[in-house]
Amino acid sequence: MHPIERLRYVARAGGFDQLDLAREAAEALGALRGESAEMVNACRRILHHHPLAGSLWVMATRVLVASDAKSAMWDFLDELATDLTSDNVASALPDGATVAVIGWPDLALKKIDQRNDVTVRVVDAYGEGAGLARMLLGQGVNVEEVPFTGLGQACSTADVVIVEAEAAGPTSLIAPAGSYAAAVCATHGEQETWAVVGHGRALPGQYFDIVESRLAMENPLEADDEVVPMSATTHIVGPTGVESSDVTTREDCVVAAELLRLGI
Repeated sequence: MHPIERLRYVARAGGFDQLDLAREAAEALGALRGESAEMVNACRRILHHHPLAGSLWVMATRVLVASDAKSAMWDFLDELATDLTSDNVASALPDGATVAVIGWPDLALKKIDQRNDVTVRVVDAYGEGAGLARMLLGQGVNVEEVPFTGLGQACSTADVVIVEAEAAGPTSLIAPAGSYAAAVCATHGEQETWAVVGHGRALPGQYFDIVESRLAMENPLEADDEVVPMSATTHIVGPTGVESSDVTTREDCVVAAELLRLGI
């Protein structure tokens, strides 16, 4: 089997995070001989199969613009592994906060077990809610399971609604379906909505336009993900801490021209 073909079988599943996905991609790329054309084609194929994963766009860019592609790739994996975004979410939450999340965020709740005063409302999406709730309960976290039909009440009365970006652009982000409604409900209830944008997920506008175009190809009634305007959030949480969502969003990579012609 060609190394890149293994990525076809890396499906979206509860608890499967972008660091794991990036590692899979890195192993596949690392098995290549390193010729420029082969590496470009491999990066394009990875993004064809996983166009919504911001970290893969950043890793592919690092690989293509670096003089030593393999070193750049492994350096980026080290950066993902030491990303402080999860720590910043956990430390910044108000005392005794009730937090609502949609689906199974792979980053925002990694350190939530450090806060035994916080309650997490898990709003079920994709049928993943029960699995996330069980995992959090096993870590000693206070959990409330909420069916998707209870999203409005759960989010309008939570202290903080967390919307985790799979990828983010200058003015919008990609998050699980239901996230936009959750943000609107939080606003209606005068609560905060935090956009969690981990390291490697903040893309230049040219990349994010492609991501949005790929998502637009899906049936909106069946899609697992949606576009959420940054204006629907109150704060952005990233590797350096929490800031107002009014600030200019960062970009975690430059643009590699080779990736603007994916044919996706």
